[in-house]
Amino acid sequence: MSLIVLGLVAGAGLVVVLLYNRLAQLGVLADNAEADIAVQLKRRHDLVPNLVETVRGYASHEQATFKAVIEARNAAVAATGIAEQQQAEQRLGSSLRQLFALAESYPALRAVESFQTLQASLGSTEEALQSARRYYNAVVRDLNTAIVQFPSNLIASSFGFRRRPFFELEDAGEAAVPQVRF
Repeated sequence: MSLIVLGLVAGAGLVVVLLYNRLAQLGVLADNAEADIAVQLKRRHDLVPNLVETVRGYASHEQATFKAVIEARNAAVAATGIAEQQQAEQRLGSSLRQLFALAESYPALRAVESFQTLQASLGSTEEALQSARRYYNAVVRDLNTAIVQFPSNLIASSFGFRRRPFFELEDAGEAAVPQVRF
């Protein structure tokens, strides 16, 4: 009888350890995915000032557009947390679309190699950022599912695992990679 009880206790302990380790693994993967997004956002933020300066050389009288882009970039750099990052990145995306629309008015600018290089870099960064966001959301989906499913929900609540927010885009236009070709 005591061997049966000991076996049940050991089995229950093993289940707790396995469920805890699964939740911990998903938490680490979510942290890693969030860090990947941060890397791509930094890359994007680093490209913006160079892009603005290149366009400014050809359209110096468009100060309001330049100011909006730089302010949006600075707000995006300062954003913390998924929700604040989402809002700041949407604002930055909108201001970059305005900058590219402005650049369309200047054929000489579109022919400049540095502008073309910056456009290509921004395009590849946007694609990498979309990929990082998709991966983050997939990991968060798995983590959030594990947190609410029985019996792992018992372990999650006991050890303080919390659901994480998805990286969602409120602006449908932001979901598409910006068109940076001329």
